[in-house]
Amino acid sequence: MPAAPISIRTLLVLGRVSNLPTIWSNCLAGWMLGGGGNPGVLIRLCLGASLMYVAGMYLNDAFDAEFDRQHRRTRPIPSGAISVETVWRIGWGLLGVGWVVVAMLGVVPAGLGVLLAVAILIYDATHKALAVSPLLMALCRFLLYLVAASAGRQGITGTAIWGGVALAGWIVGLSYVAKRESTTGRLPRWPLTVLGLPFLFAILMDTGEARLPALLAGVVLALWALWCLRHTFEAGGRNLGLTVAGLLAGICLVDWLAVLPGPGGILVFLGCFGLSLLAQRYVPAT
Repeated sequence: MPAAPISIRTLLVLGRVSNLPTIWSNCLAGWMLGGGGNPGVLIRLCLGASLMYVAGMYLNDAFDAEFDRQHRRTRPIPSGAISVETVWRIGWGLLGVGWVVVAMLGVVPAGLGVLLAVAILIYDATHKALAVSPLLMALCRFLLYLVAASAGRQGITGTAIWGGVALAGWIVGLSYVAKRESTTGRLPRWPLTVLGLPFLFAILMDTGEARLPALLAGVVLALWALWCLRHTFEAGGRNLGLTVAGLLAGICLVDWLAVLPGPGGILVFLGCFGLSLLAQRYVPAT
């Protein structure tokens, strides 16, 4: 009897495609901090990074297949919507093609792309076992910033590095919450202070006329973080999934803050933010 066809929704859920706007936002911010340049380069960068991200999500489910059979039976593999062998094949294929697209941007992007692929694989293989897995997730996004900056006219600048570090702080914070989605114990608040790293870096780096725009953008980011965290800490209920989904979309606001007061881009970053929130209504972010 032939196998049932795999639904498009299954493929989208496996790839967590609702988070792709945050990848495009990372690419745009890193590329701008690296001096920008030919828009065609940015498009190819976004394509390669998107393929590598989706690959990482597929391989994440493949590595987690046994865990999901015990704890998350609605995920595509344990539910029988797709076989683990098929997920392995698609994941490896997308990772390889994604790296080739990135490698075509130059020697430096190619080398950093290898590091990014390795970081993705290490995270996927170990994140259930390692307490420091939020740092590995943060490393993946930091490396994506460097890949994007290296594709710009000026290459990897100090601003791009610091922007990547600030983003990494945000990723550590949201990954810390995500790691505890399946637990019921009390969630300590002090590790969430790293969510303030983008705001701190913006205040330290944006001086003169750039200070006011940075403050305003920082306030928007802080209010969004507090709005997301209320799902975790408000009395009468706790929904870590909503907190994580909101903070994931907030990556686009972190990127917006990183490029201030650079010319343009605000509509693109806010558009990515809105698109991510909209996509989460149809495809779960985690």
